Amino acid sequence: MSSSLNLSLTDELRQFVDEHSGDGTLYATPSEFVRDVLRQRKLQLEAQKLREGILEGFQDVIENRVHEFKGNLKTIMNKARS
Repeated sequence: MSSSLNLSLTDELRQFVDEHSGDGTLYATPSEFVRDVLRQRKLQLEAQKLREGILEGFQDVIENRVHEFKGNLKTIMNKARS
């Protein structure tokens, strides 16, 4: 699904977009550049959430908030995939 979004940019931001799109750049159009910047930001936010979850897990271990797992992780993962 595709949709349009009109943005108002400051002169400084418009110049930045123009410098990174068009002839001699990686992006043919300003739209391509802006979409890629948004994708990168989305990935950064997702990675940040993962890091926070990992740190929370480490904190649980440090504070001894853990339970011994006696199951079979491989079996559980195979069930989840099917």
